[in-house]
Formats: sequence, structure tokens, C-alpha cells
Amino acid sequence: MAVLPRRPKGPPLNALRAFEAAARLGGFVAAAEELSVTPGAISQHIKTVEAWADLPLFRRNAQGVELTASGRELAGEFTLAFDHLAAATQNLRNLSPSVEIHIAALPSVAQLWLPARLGRIRSIRPGLKFSVTAMETPPRLSRELFDLSVFIGEPDGTTDQIVIAQDVMFPVCAPELAEGFDYETTPLLHDQTWHDDWRRWSEATGTNVSDPTKGPKYSLYGLAVEEAKSGAGALMAHECLIEHALKAGHLVRMSAQVCATGRALLMNLPHPSRRRPELDEIVELLREG
Repeated sequence: MAVLPRRPKGPPLNALRAFEAAARLGGFVAAAEELSVTPGAISQHIKTVEAWADLPLFRRNAQGVELTASGRELAGEFTLAFDHLAAATQNLRNLSPSVEIHIAALPSVAQLWLPARLGRIRSIRPGLKFSVTAMETPPRLSRELFDLSVFIGEPDGTTDQIVIAQDVMFPVCAPELAEGFDYETTPLLHDQTWHDDWRRWSEATGTNVSDPTKGPKYSLYGLAVEEAKSGAGALMAHECLIEHALKAGHLVRMSAQVCATGRALLMNLPHPSRRRPELDEIVELLREG
């Protein structure tokens, strides 16, 4: 009769993943956001690992959590291990004969910049499929299964990042508001993420805007653009996002003065060893517009 001895088991993979994320990001809340779970779930996962090892990995205090000496010693090994696992998973996915390009993008980029470009690529390469995930912060392409990401941020100068356009701002409104436009009576539209745009532009250009905080606020920049097109007020435009609305005549510039934000529209790519063969062509077509 065959003997099937019970073998020792390690902690669940999800629990180890929670420990690695919390150690790398410096807290349970940040780890929960990255892994799309609750901070309570992260805490429970880490308790599972600590119970299995009979070893505290984090100190809990009123200010948050911090790694113990043992936790610090182990964290790098787990990060390296999960990076290797992510790379192997990406390479496995890339072997599939069915090509689907996964793109992560800032919501405003996903709404205003990507659609026309993806439509053009589909007309050139009808066999390609795309999926787009709108998110507020760029994913770690060394870990997550995205083929590229497009966000507005500060360039980091790395070889895996492409600067598509510098981010510059200027005011726009619908054509019917252009005649008799002034900054005192026309409602100013605001995106909640870039809530300081009007003040920054006013100070940078020396334009008098008595109250740059007044006016409706929108949770998505794309909503603010649609409201501006409908004549609800003037919007501080980010040029790379409203170029099609300007060309189509849905919006018009109200000033030749611009404010450079120091940011740029950025395309981030995985390490070359993890890229699909089709990605170079797609990147060039996206850059061409």
C-alpha cells in the first residue's frame, strides 16, 4: 500500500502577497489599494503569515505599522520572488496566439485621448484587440498584467518611459460664450483632481481672475470638458486632452497665454523582455495620433 505522508505547507500565496505589498509600500492601506482588497483583509493575511512563522513581521502603533528587523530582512526576497512570478506570468500570457493589448490610463486620457487613436489602429490592424482600464495612479508594470500605461505626470527620464507631449494649460469655452467673455461673470469649471488649475494659470500669466476657486466642480475631467462644450462655463484646458475638441470647433481658446505645469503626457512600457512583439508598432501608432 502506497504511503502518502502529509507534507509541510506554507502560508497561502495571497497572504504572502499581502505581506510583500505592505512591506514594499510601507503600510496596510497602500497594500490594500494595490491589491484591491480592504486594509482589514491585508491585516488578517499578515497575521496568518506571522502565526505560521511564529514571528512578528510588523509593529502596530497609533501612527501605523513598521517592519520588524525580521520583516525587513525578508521583504526584499519576497519582492524579488513576486517580480519573477509576475514576469513569468506576463511571458506566459504573451505566448498566446490571440493578441489583446491591455492599457492602463488616467480616466481623462482614457476618455479624451485614447479612443480616436485606438480607432485608427484598429483600421490599420483589425486583428488587434484592446482593453482599457481607467485608474487614478499608474500601475507597476513590473508586477501587473498591463502592456502599457498612459498618464499625466512628471517624467522620470527612464528608458521605458516616452514623453508624448508637455502638459500646458489655457482657458477654453464653447463658441457661443466667446463673445463678451470675461473672467468675472463666466462660470469657471473645475476638475476635482486638478482643482488648482485656474489659480496656477492666473498667477503664471499675470491674468486677473478675482476668485479662481469659484464655479462647479467635477469628479472627472471628461465631464468638465463635456460641460464646457455645452456652454456651462469656461474650463482650464490641458492641451493634450482637448486637441480634438479644438479642431472640431466644439471649444475655442480664450487666451494665447499658456501655463506649463511641469508635467507631461507619458507612456510607460514594461521591460523589453516582457513586451509583446506587436507593442513597438502600437506605440508608434499611438504617438503619431
